[in-house]
Amino acid sequence: MRWSWLITLPLGALVVLFAVSNTELVRLRLWPFDVTAELPLSVAVLAVSAIAFLLGAFVVWTAGLPTRMRARRLENSTTALQGEVDELRRKLARSPSAEPSPVLLTRR
Repeated sequence: MRWSWLITLPLGALVVLFAVSNTELVRLRLWPFDVTAELPLSVAVLAVSAIAFLLGAFVVWTAGLPTRMRARRLENSTTALQGEVDELRRKLARSPSAEPSPVLLTRR
């Protein structure tokens, strides 16, 4: 947790310096609509950056869905198999001969 401040604090300082340094108004227009907005340059750039970051995070999240679904399915299977192993161990412990019988392996 302490080490995250080594990256977060300088990045936050850069964002604040960028916002303070770029206060000129820019006119943004959305073609083909007749929509215009006048914003400070820093707000426009930071808004576009935030939208791009969120779009990238969404793409990465959706790309990881199949892997997370497979991991969840395997975890459920592992839980079910562990339950079967536990049940078989209980049955083996309750059996009259607690020693498993030796198995003879032969090669052909």
